[in-house]
Amino acid sequence: MPLLLLLLFLIVPVVEIYVLIQVGQAIGAGPTVLLLILDALLGTWLFKREGRKAWTALTEAIAAHRVPGKEVADGALVVVGGAFLITPGFVSDVVGVLCLLPPTRALLRGVLTKVVTARLLGGLPKAPRGRPRPTVHEVIDGEVLDPKNQGE
Repeated sequence: MPLLLLLLFLIVPVVEIYVLIQVGQAIGAGPTVLLLILDALLGTWLFKREGRKAWTALTEAIAAHRVPGKEVADGALVVVGGAFLITPGFVSDVVGVLCLLPPTRALLRGVLTKVVTARLLGGLPKAPRGRPRPTVHEVIDGEVLDPKNQGE
């Protein structure tokens, strides 16, 4: 996992810079900066809107005494999407929007649920294969003797 994070921290900025340069060469520096600003404004609006929806859904689930699994996953994806939108660059903005839009967030929620479940269950011991043997407890009926009074 640390190696994966290291690779992400090295590769993602290089990809972002490459895409920014390519867009800048295609449409010019001024329009590229303007596009990044408009992208940030749109992302902020979307983050606020979806964040409010996720928070409302979470509080409603808690008020209804339901386990808010879906709502927590949505909230986490909205926060991750917001973080990607704050990061300057077009690639991170695409990932952020995918985390924020409800249809794609539902797909990502399914993936997130599977990953978290696998991680949680992966740490538990696996059940033995075949038919499990019953645990046998022997019950002894008797009287408890005090060792101090054994000689009496």
